[in-house]
Amino acid sequence: MADIEPYENAMEAIPGAHPYPRSSRYHDAEIGIHRQADGTEVRYTKRRLLPPLPDEGDTQPHTVGAGERPDLLGQRYFGDPGQWWQIADANPVLDPGELTDEAGSTIDIPLAGGFPQGSRRV
Repeated sequence: MADIEPYENAMEAIPGAHPYPRSSRYHDAEIGIHRQADGTEVRYTKRRLLPPLPDEGDTQPHTVGAGERPDLLGQRYFGDPGQWWQIADANPVLDPGELTDEAGSTIDIPLAGGFPQGSRRV
């Protein structure tokens, strides 16, 4: 039986290929390999670096309305509910639910195109 090509080798053969789509917050995250005692390799996504909080000119304010959720804001501002993470990255919260749990509070929404990556960690 022929040897099976490791997943990473196959991905490296395709320029720009990555196990996560470009719209994923993990797209630029490094893939790690843990080798178990029996030699089995377990692949995992390493911690991703968060961008520094954006400057005021990189965001627009949004006043949270009753019943809003991070995914609804992702759809509204980015056209994709899965992009809620961009809003979470732009605000100093630990839980994404904190973004919308208080109607009347103001949160930052990154401008389309996002903001540069930096060195904060989750």
